[in-house]
Amino acid sequence: MTDAARALDRLRGGNERFATGAVRRPDVSTNRRADLAAGQAPFALIFSCVDSRVPPELVFDQGLGHLFVCRTAGQVLDQAVLGSIQYGVLELGIPLILVLGHEECGAVRATLEARHSAPVGNDIDALVAAISPAVERADVAEGGDPLDRAVRYNVGNVVTALRGNAVLGAAVGAGSLRILGARYGLDDGRVEFL
Repeated sequence: MTDAARALDRLRGGNERFATGAVRRPDVSTNRRADLAAGQAPFALIFSCVDSRVPPELVFDQGLGHLFVCRTAGQVLDQAVLGSIQYGVLELGIPLILVLGHEECGAVRATLEARHSAPVGNDIDALVAAISPAVERADVAEGGDPLDRAVRYNVGNVVTALRGNAVLGAAVGAGSLRILGARYGLDDGRVEFL
């Protein structure tokens, strides 16, 4: 797990720079861009929400080619996302997957608000269905903000699903992959590793 530990350290360091306003914006030069034309070797995979306030490359102060990023509303998994994640692990040798939820997630909020309503009849229903187990768990839990509880439970559910995937679970079992969850705070810019 040395590679995953180093990757996690790089993410923590980058987020500390971002949160304190000491960003470096590494590896964004034209030379770096030209070097990457030959191939990529990202050190971590970030599966995060599509929210425009949470761009992983900025939140972790990383440059071109550092992160392999997949984004869906509320970190909802589907076959395309799973295939993309498996590609990153199998083909690119990425040692760390970080599922990144965030404070005030609109997809989780919409699921909280829709829990007693009929489906709306569009593809947003699939997002609500995927996030609903986290909302149901947050409903019975005590303490704190229900939305924040649901965000955290949703991250945990996605981490569990990824670890339970046959391909990814085999990599975890072999010691070549680590899968973790985290929550980004919109107010302070800090990532809390769960």
